[in-house]
Amino acid sequence: MDVMPQQDPESGRPPEPSPQDPYVMPAEGATAVPPPPPTLRTTLRRAAFGAVAAGVLLAGALVAVEDREGDGPKEPGPVERAEAATTAGSPASLSDLTALIGDRQKWVESHPKDAPSLATLGTAYVEWARRSADTAYYARAEETLKRSLEARAGERGNGEAWVGLAALANARHDFLAAKRWGETVKRQQPKAWSVYPVLIDAYTGLGDLKAATAATEKFGELRKGVPALARTAELYRGQGWREDALATAREAADRATQPAEKAEALHRLGELAWERGEPEEAVAQFDAALRTDAGHHASLAGRARALVALERTDEALAAYQSALEKLPRPEYALELGELYESLGLDGDARTQYAALREMVAAAKRAGVDESLLLARFEADHGDPDEAVELLRGQWRKQHRSAAVADALGWALHRAGKSEEGLEYAEQAVGTGVRNASYAYHLGMIQRELEDHGPARRNLEQAVRTNPAFSPLAAPLARQALEALGEPPPGGPGDMQPPPLPPAPEPKPEPKREAERETEREAERKTKPEAPAAPSKSPAPAPAASKEAEAGSAAPAEGGASKSP
Repeated sequence: MDVMPQQDPESGRPPEPSPQDPYVMPAEGATAVPPPPPTLRTTLRRAAFGAVAAGVLLAGALVAVEDREGDGPKEPGPVERAEAATTAGSPASLSDLTALIGDRQKWVESHPKDAPSLATLGTAYVEWARRSADTAYYARAEETLKRSLEARAGERGNGEAWVGLAALANARHDFLAAKRWGETVKRQQPKAWSVYPVLIDAYTGLGDLKAATAATEKFGELRKGVPALARTAELYRGQGWREDALATAREAADRATQPAEKAEALHRLGELAWERGEPEEAVAQFDAALRTDAGHHASLAGRARALVALERTDEALAAYQSALEKLPRPEYALELGELYESLGLDGDARTQYAALREMVAAAKRAGVDESLLLARFEADHGDPDEAVELLRGQWRKQHRSAAVADALGWALHRAGKSEEGLEYAEQAVGTGVRNASYAYHLGMIQRELEDHGPARRNLEQAVRTNPAFSPLAAPLARQALEALGEPPPGGPGDMQPPPLPPAPEPKPEPKREAERETEREAERKTKPEAPAAPSKSPAPAPAASKEAEAGSAAPAEGGASKSP
């Protein structure tokens, strides 16, 4: 029987650290759910594990002690499943992640200088905070990772803690810091595959597509299988290679074996279906993800988004409310608020927008920069000038992804600076990503600038890519298209260039004097010499002779001339 401590999956939180543990931050108001007291066998197994574990982060390689009792194989428990998932670079289920956190907390209480275990615990906190939207765990993660580095410096082989800090920086949207931590590890351990996922996220956040592509390719070389396929699918998706992204994501889903890994792959297929305007397929994939892993709460929000497109509004509202209850991310509050607003429920919309502001403020206290999301909200529902300032700050921090470029272009347009916003909106669409919102924003900016041909083309692209990309913006896109009307018959009048004026006849080049003299000399030689003029005028000829001369000068019939 498995006697490893297990956290109740429905509790929604990992166990709280012991107050005596000096390497973990206080609970900060989080509900404590301590695990059952460990048995003797559990304690012995932990000691054995701590002696040999490499203890890396969730994206790193853990070396677990094989549990042998008797001759037959033992069914892995939640901690072992979490360790196996992290060894493969795959996500662990929330319940298994909870068990791993409880196990490492207990271990470091009695082994406070175990740097690998501290690195594992700190990175597990990062993953828990990211997947539960409980930002209080980020501070706990930072403190634990720093303690790991105090126990063993990164230069002395504790690169796992550095990778953990890179993952934490990415989660807080500090992509420059994540890049620095990750590249430090890569210089020291270029074949450590666990650093490449955090580098991919950092480069993507900075808008460095070339570096993100190189990191994805290197990760695929070092780590085959589902994790590499998942990253490659995301790369193709960001470049607008829709067919390649879909084929690679399907392969990842087919090859995934563990529930959490399978659910993540199915969720990706749902997102791809939603983005290409296939809400029925999206709902099917999100439902499959939730059946595979009920703790994949992001699929609840994805399902709600697709249900809106299918006009199953009551179901969509229930799905959004469930998602926000289990995974309170501010972007879900924004989506639900806009759905309420599209239905004319302005009071409910204001409630969601207020909740969004509270979530962003709480995230900021935990060190998470939600400027991009807040700016998107301000541009459409608040103060566009404030949105511009927030996004200019992101741009100065080198956060130049397609998402930031699109948001900045739209905020400038909403603030009355459409000409300046056009540059950023074009940059976002120019990355190749097939995003209906980006095309809509660019088309509306071009319409404001009376560039009607490109405006019509981009608005049509938005509606064609995903007809229900937003409950508020999609109807506005169709209205704008109707106002622009159809293009004139035969295409725009300026498609053909005007006829060119006739070219002037070339003037003869002036000849040199020597050439002219040569021509005159040749002309003199070819002409017969004229007879010399008589000194006296001849006597007038008789009339008969004159008539004869006239007859001899006229040509005869048939073209022959007569002799005199």
